[in-house]
Amino acid sequence: MEFRIIKSPTAGTIDILMRRMGAGVNKEAICFDAVGLVQGRMIEMICAADIAEKAVGVTVEDIRGSCPQNMIMIAIFGDTSSVESAIEEIKHSMKKEKELC
Repeated sequence: MEFRIIKSPTAGTIDILMRRMGAGVNKEAICFDAVGLVQGRMIEMICAADIAEKAVGVTVEDIRGSCPQNMIMIAIFGDTSSVESAIEEIKHSMKKEKELC
């Protein structure tokens, strides 16, 4: 999995993300203080979304695109500390899960 955090995203960055989210998303309800981007296999992304939402008060959305390697990306929206905490919890939980296997 790959991880990136964008603190105080620009209007252009927000526009790119909004265009890549599905039509059924309430875009006005999403906080743009920070965005965590996580890319990986679908099974990892579904688990990562669940971990992030359970860990802290963030909103997670699927970011659509075309990737020949069948990778998908999720965006984690929230205040900076919540996004950072969500990313750390994903990393910690995934590492712990690998150790058990």
